[in-house]
Amino acid sequence: MTTTYDLNALADKHVAAARTSPHGRSAHLLLREETLRQSVIALTAGEVLEEHNAPPAATLQILRGEIVLTAVSGDVTLTEGRLHALPQERHGLRAVTDAAVLLTAVND
Repeated sequence: MTTTYDLNALADKHVAAARTSPHGRSAHLLLREETLRQSVIALTAGEVLEEHNAPPAATLQILRGEIVLTAVSGDVTLTEGRLHALPQERHGLRAVTDAAVLLTAVND
């Protein structure tokens, strides 16, 4: 059996939760199938997800708002509706506005 998710509803739910969180963020692991992981992550405007290592393969889909992906190779501003392949280098996120993303990652 498969599971279907309403990404719009999840984005709204997690942005609302981030707004009431003392840390300005909310996250939920949606899917964990062998090496595949999918998570919704929400950040309030100005919040940062500190620099971290990249998984072997990953994409970031912007569900709400605007974020800046920071990396050694350069910063990229991403807006709602965009899908971006994450660089194979350390990177971080900064929310320009309240934002929600869908992170899809394949781990070893």
